[in-house]
Amino acid sequence: MPELPEVETVARDLRAAIVGRTVRSVEVVTRGDVIRFPLPEAFAAGLTGARFEAVDRIGKFILCPLDTGDELVVHLGMTGHLLVCAPDTPLAPHTHVRALLDDGRELRYDDARRFGRVLLGSRDTLRAAGVLPALGVDPLTADFTAAHLDSVLRRTTRTLKAALLDQGGVAGLGNIYVDEVCHLAGVRPTRRCHRLTKRERQAIYDAIPVILHKAIANRGSSIDDYRDVWNAQGSMQEQLQVYGRGGESCFRCGAILTRTVIAGRTTVYCPKCQR
Repeated sequence: MPELPEVETVARDLRAAIVGRTVRSVEVVTRGDVIRFPLPEAFAAGLTGARFEAVDRIGKFILCPLDTGDELVVHLGMTGHLLVCAPDTPLAPHTHVRALLDDGRELRYDDARRFGRVLLGSRDTLRAAGVLPALGVDPLTADFTAAHLDSVLRRTTRTLKAALLDQGGVAGLGNIYVDEVCHLAGVRPTRRCHRLTKRERQAIYDAIPVILHKAIANRGSSIDDYRDVWNAQGSMQEQLQVYGRGGESCFRCGAILTRTVIAGRTTVYCPKCQR
């Protein structure tokens, strides 16, 4: 599933490609169930003629304010892709939305498993409709402080991994980068949050932006389906230290990495480097 670094990469590319562009026409190509709000017909009508004013991101959500006062909101889910391309580019399988822009290119959304969502409306309207959840602090903003992370971790008895995956506390972290953060911090993701020391919480806080900025610099991890808006892969998967490497040797100390399941997610850590 695309996480914050992948979504940030897509948002940055979109910002350069669509800001200032006006939507000439919109076609809902196949099943409209990825359009969660409003109905597909209203979605197409509301987006047609609108101009993109900006491209923002909160956690794993891409938010594109329009000159109409509404926002186009996209969550990529597990297999969603946003693509900017020429209109004659062959349609990817499971393409759901095509939006023709005034520069002659198209903005497309495809999603094989349809766990993603596409929304259109004001932020208040989307929240009132229950389709845009309340999100925690984005870890690449000034609001993400050591005090905030302390408040997230000290108030729960959950495992560290479960707490960091909860989008209501810190928005944007997922399975890949939580494992990587815990490894860099030297803390096992199996640890109970209320038992973490102040030093360990600080180490986790320090590791989060380091891992995220490194992943963004490498344009994300293309482990399964992730591609950027130009349909290119990222390269962060080549630098992951623990994720997906259970049973292999730790690059740092040589110990065999432990594979387990936490909060329903496959988890890998080093039993020697992480305490």
